[in-house]
Amino acid sequence: MFREEALSHSRSKWAGKALLIAGLPAWVIAGISLSFVSVLIIFVTYGGYTRRISVGGEVTTLPRSVNIFATQQGFIAQRFVNVGDQVKKGQHLYQIDVSRVTDSGTVSASTRQAIENQLAQVDSIIAKLEANKKTTLVNLQAQIDQYKLAHSQSKQMVENSRNGVNFMRETMKNYDEYRSKGLINRDQLNNQVYLYYQQQSTFHSLYNQSIQESLQITNLNSDLATRASDFDNQISQYQFQRNDLLRQLAEADASGSLIVNAPADGRVESLSVTPGQMVNTGDSLAQLIPSNHAIYYLVLWLPNSSVPYVSRGDHINVRYDAFPYEKFGQFPGVIESIAYVPASIQEMSTYSSSPTRQSAELVESYYKVLVAIDNTQFGYQGKKLNLSSGMKAQATLFLEKRPIYQWMFAPFYDMKNSVSGPLRE
Repeated sequence: MFREEALSHSRSKWAGKALLIAGLPAWVIAGISLSFVSVLIIFVTYGGYTRRISVGGEVTTLPRSVNIFATQQGFIAQRFVNVGDQVKKGQHLYQIDVSRVTDSGTVSASTRQAIENQLAQVDSIIAKLEANKKTTLVNLQAQIDQYKLAHSQSKQMVENSRNGVNFMRETMKNYDEYRSKGLINRDQLNNQVYLYYQQQSTFHSLYNQSIQESLQITNLNSDLATRASDFDNQISQYQFQRNDLLRQLAEADASGSLIVNAPADGRVESLSVTPGQMVNTGDSLAQLIPSNHAIYYLVLWLPNSSVPYVSRGDHINVRYDAFPYEKFGQFPGVIESIAYVPASIQEMSTYSSSPTRQSAELVESYYKVLVAIDNTQFGYQGKKLNLSSGMKAQATLFLEKRPIYQWMFAPFYDMKNSVSGPLRE
């Protein structure tokens, strides 16, 4: 029982039945391997990858926010708006008192009163000239109408007289024939000749009268134009004087109080001063955010190494810092314009997201890119969220697209460029 042969037999004895499965044929394994290699080669050869870059920017509006400054020294007399109010172009924002006071009172008030009195007198003279012009022109036109009516009647009489002269001429010729035939005597012929010349004299008188009436109508028309021109010249002179008085009145008002108006439609974002506060020339008064027909854009600063691969109309992905993309996702955008020259330091300093704010020294040039934004409002838990000017954002731009094998061999291309000699020897 404890023999070595028995122990070896018990160890090598199968406790159960063994089921042997035939292995895959070699041609199947070779086919699978070849298929995998073929797919890999096709993927590497025909597959592509687009290089992308993430750049920072901020939301802005076109037109941009407007900063309003004081143009003269004075103190705030009155404020007409509050923060958040919607204003129209030309609406009053502030009244600044810049008047000067002497022993005789406020200089601007006295000057204004004197100019207003002169304006009243000039307006009265202009009104009288207008009335006189109207009356004179109406009378001249009435005379012209009467002469035209009489002239038309005279022309008709001249025409009738001309017909009468022609008729008398024919009659006189007939009487001359009758006299030669002995049908009438010479006295009758002489009488007919007298009547003919009398009719001809009447015709000439009427014709001269018609010519005189025509000349009179021409003179009246000339007189009408001349008188109208004279009145217009006088009125124009007083109008020039009136405009000069209005200019003086505006200067007097400006020397007393200054009204600061909204330069465009928009929303009051901030008010820097309060009533009673002293302001100097150049002090900031308010900031206005355009709201009516304002278009939101995303301003990006693209490094010069990426400019050749970006063009107008390219689509990008936008992520706003105020709306985390983990909850709100990414938003689409379209490149609207790309600057042709690098942005200056002065231009970039006006934006809070520019590279000049990130580092004191710039190591490369940046180009300004404007991106059109599709969505300016977002909804979250029943609340409406809006974009605002100055909001920070990150954008993903898609650059050059190459086959995968070119990306795999990119280090070798760099090595080739680094060891190659000059292009021209």
